Amino acid sequence: MVANMNRLQQIVDELPEATRVDIEAWDGQPTFRVRGKNFVFTDVGASRLTLKLPVDEAEAVVATETDAEPAGYGLGRHGWVSLAIPLDASTRWWAQLREWVRTSYVLVAPKTLARLVLAEDGVATTRGPS
Repeated sequence: MVANMNRLQQIVDELPEATRVDIEAWDGQPTFRVRGKNFVFTDVGASRLTLKLPVDEAEAVVATETDAEPAGYGLGRHGWVSLAIPLDASTRWWAQLREWVRTSYVLVAPKTLARLVLAEDGVATTRGPS
């Protein structure tokens, strides 16, 4: 499971101002944040994680991915999805997870930081207030 956390950390390290914060009150469970806002919750081994997606995409992930479900505490209705990282996760699966983590970041990050990631991903954005 250490490999999972290392891979997840590499994905997060690509994102501007993203930090890892381990929550002692939750037995040291890691969260990944941007300017104090969580965009990924996980366990110490990164065998399971929760992230935010657009509601329609979250519904599709829950419908198609094994071991994916709406996040608890009513967060699922806002697009938060909880899913397991398969023990035999392929390179293709990790690429998909990278996309989901980046999407979660963009949904949570301040607009100025989100625009940087969208530009890296080749997504056109309209100019507006940050």
